[in-house]
Amino acid sequence: MPIGDTHAAISQVKDLIGRLQSPVADLSVLLHLLAAPLGCIGLLPPRYQKYDVEPLPKDSLNLPRHVPLLQRALIEHVVPTWEAALVEEDCYDLVEQYFCPDAMSFASSAAGQAALLAYSTILSSPIHDSSIRLLVKLCRAYPIDVLHSVVFSSKGKLNEVAWEDCVRNIIALPVKVANVLGARGGIPASLQFDTYFNNVSLRCERLIYTLSSDSSRGDTSSVNYLLTKLVNVGVFSASKAALSQPSFFEITLSTIRHRLSDQNGTYVVYWRKTLSSFSSSLTLHSVLTALFSSLPDVPDRLDTRPTTRASVKREAVLLKELVGRPTKDNIDILDAVNAIALSRDWNEAHARIFACWFCGAQKGWSDKEASFRSDAGSSAPFQTLAFHPPFITGVSIYIGHLDPTVRRCGMLVAEEVARGAGKKLDFDDWTGDQHGRDWCRRLRALLQGRDADADVDRVLDAEDHDASGNARTHAPNLDEHATSSGPAKPGKVVIQDVGYDSDDSLTGYASPAPSSRSASPTPSELAEIEKDPSLNVGKQKVARPVYLAQLGEMVRSTSGMRSDQEEMEAQKIEVALNVAEELIRREEGVWDRAQENAVNLAYGFLALKDNYDLDGFDEKRQAVLNALVASCPRKAAPALIEQFFHNQYSTDQRFVILNALAVGTAELASFPLPLPSATASPKRILFPSKQLPPALHKKYLTAADRHNANDPVQLLVDDISRKAIDSGKEATADRVPEIVRERHLRIRKPAKVAEVPRGAITTRRLPGGVNHPTDTTFKEVAAECFICPLINRFWLFLRDQQTREERTMHQPALHRYHGAGTGLVLSAMVLARFLSTLAVLVHAARNAPEWLAVVAPDALELAVTLGTRPVSAMEGEDEDEDDSQGLSGEARRGKGKEAAVMSAALELALITLDGCMDLDGGRSLGLDHTALLLGTGEWAKEIFSSLDQGERMLGEGGEQEVRLRRAAAGLVLKVEELSSRWRRSMVDV
Repeated sequence: MPIGDTHAAISQVKDLIGRLQSPVADLSVLLHLLAAPLGCIGLLPPRYQKYDVEPLPKDSLNLPRHVPLLQRALIEHVVPTWEAALVEEDCYDLVEQYFCPDAMSFASSAAGQAALLAYSTILSSPIHDSSIRLLVKLCRAYPIDVLHSVVFSSKGKLNEVAWEDCVRNIIALPVKVANVLGARGGIPASLQFDTYFNNVSLRCERLIYTLSSDSSRGDTSSVNYLLTKLVNVGVFSASKAALSQPSFFEITLSTIRHRLSDQNGTYVVYWRKTLSSFSSSLTLHSVLTALFSSLPDVPDRLDTRPTTRASVKREAVLLKELVGRPTKDNIDILDAVNAIALSRDWNEAHARIFACWFCGAQKGWSDKEASFRSDAGSSAPFQTLAFHPPFITGVSIYIGHLDPTVRRCGMLVAEEVARGAGKKLDFDDWTGDQHGRDWCRRLRALLQGRDADADVDRVLDAEDHDASGNARTHAPNLDEHATSSGPAKPGKVVIQDVGYDSDDSLTGYASPAPSSRSASPTPSELAEIEKDPSLNVGKQKVARPVYLAQLGEMVRSTSGMRSDQEEMEAQKIEVALNVAEELIRREEGVWDRAQENAVNLAYGFLALKDNYDLDGFDEKRQAVLNALVASCPRKAAPALIEQFFHNQYSTDQRFVILNALAVGTAELASFPLPLPSATASPKRILFPSKQLPPALHKKYLTAADRHNANDPVQLLVDDISRKAIDSGKEATADRVPEIVRERHLRIRKPAKVAEVPRGAITTRRLPGGVNHPTDTTFKEVAAECFICPLINRFWLFLRDQQTREERTMHQPALHRYHGAGTGLVLSAMVLARFLSTLAVLVHAARNAPEWLAVVAPDALELAVTLGTRPVSAMEGEDEDEDDSQGLSGEARRGKGKEAAVMSAALELALITLDGCMDLDGGRSLGLDHTALLLGTGEWAKEIFSSLDQGERMLGEGGEQEVRLRRAAAGLVLKVEELSSRWRRSMVDV
């Protein structure tokens, strides 16, 4: 290719990569971009050839240079945005082809190179769920032995470097996945530490077998490097591995034994060469120790039966074939075996295996060193040993030991060595079973024969045949694992009892009664009919949004809609609600894109109304706004707070705003959200006969009923206020005023009204188990974006509402403006939820630097003001309602303040004071805001006294009365605790 054309082709590839890193217009454009590079390197599947409309020039794409850039662009830009759409259109395998080429492309060299590069690209990029799914598929299709063939497919100086990088990626893979998913769980089974490295061990053994069969690959350095890395991560365990611990030889020993039984000489030679080629003796020690520990144990370790001796010899033959014989000619193995055998506590079974291995594991004496205890052999070795000074010293130490069991071991050795040397020695102390005598007799009986003389083939073959004459199969090797799920092999007849009797044909069977109606279609059949393209001619399908800007257009472009567009609009809103939360949380990592769309999305979803009776409309909208507040708190929270004080919204929409602020705060502050347990029994209905049937009851539930049944704000406030009350229970009796000391038990157990059981409460993490990014915590944005805007805008709104009321005071009663009317911000229902939400925000912001100086005084001032002063000039003027509840003029404190508002105000004050006590013992509040603290105490005492005297408030009763009394009593105790600590330092106010 000419130089000019080469530069143009490279520029074309770079331009394509840049387009993949930028937002893509639609799915068809994306498919065209994905098809071109794959077509250039020969990996494009046949069914996607139609998308390769602008093919890249041949040889314009350099695999090592361009494929990692393409893979990274897909992982970081395309997959997070387009994965759902690609899966829905059954095109996601086109993305997977860049990382894990399919079986049709397996033979291509480009496929192996792409898979090799994919390991490095994925592990060096931020790992998310899509990456993990690619790794699962990659590990299954391109394991370590396949990657070895890719790396060494051609000869080159950089092959060793590429192999070391490949091994490091393979070893690091499960650890990196665990670091990402460990906190929330859900690690795929194939990537869990034990399963993953057991599979790597199997593939490593397969690699050794493959290399041993190829005479041109005699170098073992690549295998030694892989085994060394496996040693470093603990795959070669020095003891019997637990179920959760990987073990190389425990998983591969059956396969190794099977290959050795095939008399494969090259396999044996390669193993011996590998073991003798380790650069570190410590690595060799670890491998041999793991091998010895993986040998199967013998049920009766001193048994002398032929089957036991044959089992011992079989393991000795395995060691001889795999490791070689430890002699002076194999000095590295000899030193390692001596160190391992003498430095660890091995049982009798291992000792028998070692002895049989040392003497060659064969019949007859092939070496004078193997004639340790044979009368048929020469006695010269025994005579040399008997007069060897270190041996004599060792036996003397044993015989002089205070433990009789140890002493008899020395006596037994002395007698047997003397007998081998042709001498006679008898200590005559072997009768009885105590102090090791029985063990010594069994060991002496074992010495009468040699394990090496056992006939392994004859004895074990006879044992392997069961009573029916069918031979047991060998332990499955790697090839058998791969085909275990396939059909049975021919040549073996399996007779299966199906329980058939010749008379069964005469047995009648039940049949459904005849019906003149045809069977109704099942839901799955209806779904298939709905998908039939011939029945949907002319109908447009709403495309799934992949960017936040597209999502915003779907929920805000509702103006000028014609009647024939209503169905399309309903589909758009339904699709938007279904994908919005997932898309917002996914785009959370793309900071700029999320921030610039947060306000638009907040306005759009807040203004949505359920005009089309969509399933789960309220829950999905609430989840979307929760995600917006948690993901973009600096933009979404101030926007929602601003909208809360606009008059065009309903009570339901205002509750949605407050719920989003509270739940989003809980997620940002990383504290659990208490929700009713799914197994908790529902609240008992006092008068079932007065309730409508279930279907009608659900239909006519009011907004207040629905929100009271599932109110995350109130659940949070109940939990927080309960903890605040409990934190002050250790106050001493001399600090408690008389009125509080007499009524102290009423905090937990009211005298007249029993607390309504709320059912079992469980604590769970926020929905989806989403871990919020560490770059934004609630304490950083609490004052600036949540609490101060909420309080300041409320004061401005309250001023405007009261001014508007004053301007209409001269009007007739019918034309006067009522700022606390039904559905408005100052109505009791909304105001109570507002105060509860503020209490949650204040509690979560305790660690903010502005808390003691700004947040706590402002919140406490708001609580006291709303608890003592009317928010509307006409608050409490409904005399008919007062008379109906039997309220006296004295009882109507706070100008007819409703119990729900009073309870919320008391809880806000209680939570604020508890935070002050927790942070600085109440010093800043007691000394810098003394008047506010004392005013709070007077207000709490007045409310508690009036309740104690039997006076009632509007809306009081049942659960509301419990909350009110508990909050009032708790606040009295908290103020007294704080005041008593700093009373001497307070300025006289």
